[in-house]
Amino acid sequence: MSPLTDDVRLAVVGFGVRSSELTESAHRPGTGSRIVAACDTQPQRREAARARYGTDLRLEADYRALLDAELDGVLVATPDHTHVDIAAAFLEAGIPTFVEKPLAITTDGCDRILDVALHTGTRLYVGHNMRHMPVVRAMRDLVQRGAIGQVKAVWCRHFVGHGGDFYFKDWHADRRNTTGLLVQKGVHDIDVIHWLAGAGTKRVTALGGLSVYGEIKDRARHDGLLMTDWLRPEENWPPLAQRGLHPVVDVEDLSMMLMQLDGGAFASYQQCHFTPDYWRNYTVIGTEGRLENFGDEDAVVKVWQRRSDYRDDADLVVPVSAEDGAHAGTDQRIVNEFIRFIRDGAPTVTSPIAARDAVAAACAATASLRAGGCPVDVPRPDPAVERYFESVHLTHESAPTERAYDADR
Repeated sequence: MSPLTDDVRLAVVGFGVRSSELTESAHRPGTGSRIVAACDTQPQRREAARARYGTDLRLEADYRALLDAELDGVLVATPDHTHVDIAAAFLEAGIPTFVEKPLAITTDGCDRILDVALHTGTRLYVGHNMRHMPVVRAMRDLVQRGAIGQVKAVWCRHFVGHGGDFYFKDWHADRRNTTGLLVQKGVHDIDVIHWLAGAGTKRVTALGGLSVYGEIKDRARHDGLLMTDWLRPEENWPPLAQRGLHPVVDVEDLSMMLMQLDGGAFASYQQCHFTPDYWRNYTVIGTEGRLENFGDEDAVVKVWQRRSDYRDDADLVVPVSAEDGAHAGTDQRIVNEFIRFIRDGAPTVTSPIAARDAVAAACAATASLRAGGCPVDVPRPDPAVERYFESVHLTHESAPTERAYDADR
C-alpha cells in the first residue's frame, strides 16, 4: 500500500477500451486505490494512460518490467490469447492478479493459471462482472428463495446487436486469438447459467456457423486503433453493409449450444451477432414455476407460478433498475470486490473455478460445433485445485453440492 495514503497500488496491463472502463473504477487516489503504472505495446495508448492518470504514472511497453514494481495488484485486460503468460508471470511474482474474462481461451490455459495461483498462494480474481448485474442478482435471489422450486432448465438468448463492429474488425475475428465467440463472448452467459442452476456443465453439443459476415469481402487492418475508433452503429446497418472487416474472419457469428448439467438439469445458449437489438433474455424453469427477464439493464423479471394460457400479468413482477456506471454499475462492483479481496481476503461473488468451468464448457461447445454437432464431454477441474479455490474465495453461504458456485449475500 502507498505509505502516504494507504491506497492499493495497481498497474494495468493492456490500455484499451475494456481496461479504460476498469481503471475509471480503480483510480481513486486517497480513497482506496490508485493506478500507478500502465503497460501497453502501443505508444499512443501509453500516452493516453499518462494523459489520464498523470505524469508520475510509470509506463512500460513490456509487462515483465512491472514484475518488481512494488505493486499491490494488477489488472490484466490484454487480448484473450495473452492472458496465460501474463497472469502466470504476475502470480509467480506474488502480485494479486485480476484477469478480465475469459480467464484463457483454452481449458488447459485456465488450468495453468489456476495451478500457478495454487502453488504460489497469490490471489487470483476473474472479472466476471455479470454476477453483479442487478438483473442477474434479482434472478439469482428469486431462485435462491425458492420462487420457482428446483431449477431444471435454463435458456439464454443473446442478441449481440453490435457484433459486426465489436468482434469482426479486430483480433476477435481470428480464432487463434479467441478460440471462438462462444468463449470470448459466451462465457459471461455460461457462467450465469451455471450460477442460476447451481451446477456446471458435464456434456455439450452445438451447431452454428459464419452465416453473414463471411459474405463480406471488404477487409482492412486497424492496427493501433480501438473499437471506439470505427464504431458507427447508425451507419453499419444492415449487417451486410459492414466494411473493413479483419483480414482473418473465421469465428462463428451464429451459435447454438445445448448443455447437460451436473445434477440433472439442462440448459441452452444461443448467440447471434447480426440482430438489430442488443440484450440478453433468460428463462429459468423449475419444479414450481418459471421466471424470465425482459431487458438486461433497466429491466423487469417476471415469475409465473400458476397454470394458465399465456398471460402478461405474472404472479410476481420484480422491476430492476440499472445502477450508475459502466455495464450497469458492475465494473465498480468487481473492482471494489478485487480490492477488498487484496486487502482483507474478503468473500467474492466471482469464482476462478467457475470462470474456468465456463471456458471449459464453451471450448467443448466450439469443438462440437466445428465437428458437426457431436456430443463432447467437458473436462472437470482437478479436485485439489477446486478445494483450494473454495477455501480462498470464502462465501457466507454453504455450497449445496461439490460443484456449486460461490454465492453472494
